[in-house]
Amino acid sequence: MVCGGFACSKNALCALNVVYMTDVINASWWVMSNKTRDELERSFDCCGLFNFTTLYQQDYDFCTAICKSQSPTCQMCGEKFLKHSDEALKILGGVGLFFSFTEILGVWLAMRFRNQKDPRANPSAFL
Repeated sequence: MVCGGFACSKNALCALNVVYMTDVINASWWVMSNKTRDELERSFDCCGLFNFTTLYQQDYDFCTAICKSQSPTCQMCGEKFLKHSDEALKILGGVGLFFSFTEILGVWLAMRFRNQKDPRANPSAFL
C-alpha cells in the first residue's frame, strides 16, 4: 500500500490519537468511583467500558443504564466516549485555527502599519 507523505503522516497521527484517547479513557475509568461510573452509564446510555478489558463482564453485570432493560446488548461506553471526545477535539481544533489566523493577521497588520509616517506631522519637526 502506497501513501503520500502528508496523507500517511495525517493517518498515523489520527491512529495515534485514537490509541492515546483509548488509554486515557481506560485509565480514568478505573480511577472513578462506582457512583461516577453509574452516572456516566445512565447519562450516556451505555454499559461497560471496552470489551477487551478484563473486568468488562463485571461492569456489564452491574450496569444500570436504560439500554440494558430495552435490549440484550448495550453499546459500550468507551465507544461513545471516543466519539464524543473526537467531536469535541474537532471543535477545539477549529477554534484554535480561527484564533491562529486572526493572530497572524494582527502581526501582519502591525508590521505593515508600524513604520508608516503620519501625514499630519510637520516634516521639519525632527531636524
